[in-house]
Amino acid sequence: MEPTPASHPASYTVVLRPGLAEPGDSARRGVLRTALVEATGEFGASGYPRYAGEGVQADIDPRTRTVEAVTLDGAELPYGWVAQLADG
Repeated sequence: MEPTPASHPASYTVVLRPGLAEPGDSARRGVLRTALVEATGEFGASGYPRYAGEGVQADIDPRTRTVEAVTLDGAELPYGWVAQLADG
């Protein structure tokens, strides 16, 4: 694994949730899966640093803490699932 630039954190915890609520609906809550992902030293197709671990690969914008692209066990997320970073 190549070193990661200082501006990019070495790891994040990705939280997979059942999705966002539609306007007027109560918020969907719960966590379906979490994964500790570590910097790979590479950049994904999105142009953001790539992180991987525990079956999750994610391109993460370190400035906004947004998951820009993600796969779970080598496939796209199931319909309706969303990926976010854990607080902290």
